[in-house]
Amino acid sequence: MHEPLQGIFLNKIEIPEYVLIIASSARMLAQAAKKSGVKSLVIDVFADGDTQQYAESYRQVASLSEQDISSEVEYFIARYGVSSVVYGSGFEYYPDSLSYLARRLVVFGNSIDVFLRLQDKLCFFLSLDELSIPYPEVCFEPPNVLDKWLIKPFQGQGGLGIQRYTSRKQTHVDVYWQKFQEGTLHSVLFLATGKEVQLVGFNRQWVISLNESQAFIFSGVINNADLLNEQKNLITRWLEKLVIKFGLKGLGSLDFIQAGDDFFVLEINPRPSASMQVYNADLFSRHIKACQGELTDAYVKKGYSGYQIVYATEAVTIPEGFQWPDGSMDLPDAGVTCRTGQPICSIIAHQMQADSVMNELQTKKINLLKGFNIHGI
Repeated sequence: MHEPLQGIFLNKIEIPEYVLIIASSARMLAQAAKKSGVKSLVIDVFADGDTQQYAESYRQVASLSEQDISSEVEYFIARYGVSSVVYGSGFEYYPDSLSYLARRLVVFGNSIDVFLRLQDKLCFFLSLDELSIPYPEVCFEPPNVLDKWLIKPFQGQGGLGIQRYTSRKQTHVDVYWQKFQEGTLHSVLFLATGKEVQLVGFNRQWVISLNESQAFIFSGVINNADLLNEQKNLITRWLEKLVIKFGLKGLGSLDFIQAGDDFFVLEINPRPSASMQVYNADLFSRHIKACQGELTDAYVKKGYSGYQIVYATEAVTIPEGFQWPDGSMDLPDAGVTCRTGQPICSIIAHQMQADSVMNELQTKKINLLKGFNIHGI
């Protein structure tokens, strides 16, 4: 097999036949790749049934550490001659693995340098100050008062590890503090070339509290945001500044919160985010093209879509022959146990009205739990 290109982008805009996809859960990207006509070779932690269905081939690993993924990456290079990779969630905990991937493959996504700059919270918030972009107050030493502060990990995803600051006895390792801000959570999904940005859409998000130490876990997103045009324009101007400041490339999302007429930036996800699933567009190939400097338009179907994760309120073992409701995704195999607080699966709904989407998500969740009750779970 030919040797892969070493950490450089292709000279012309092209979509490879095979792309390696690596994420803690790769179903979303594998599904998007198949929709784009790309054959995906998947490495992830869960190897859910539908991930296997969408992938040309897959390997399950214990973690995204270089030690765990390197032999699988080398297998796919040798077996398929794959020369490019798209990475998803989970590398927040293993940034060194991104350096390894860049040495072996063309990375369609943000570079390790960009990734680390965004993980460096002091650098990120100083950049927001420099660009005159507001954010909830932060500090890097324990606040003198307990009221209305959150503890946030330096490395994290999906709200993992965020908790209320209630006691000075709480562990203060690799964390910072941010003032709690009431408001409505939003995000904007975008494509970027490092210099230019193209909006995909504005979204509303919501979180769930699983326990005291996991009080703000990402739960769902809908491609509907009750924002005025001037408010969207404000966020767009901020995003344009941030794309240039950090050199962002490919699919990403900007999380922000609305408090009345005020808006505050929370973070940037420098990789394809869960919100890409609520848009009926070929975002996988557009991600690859954006990383090579090209922004392309695509038709987006009218209507609304919502995506939600269903978490286990108590330990659940998936029974043999379990009938998953329509619209269920990220499906664990029979016999797999989902512990309390872990995702069981995710669900998606499509309707012409936003309220109908939320109602359908609730109905799907109820039917899912009823299915477990029928099995005595």
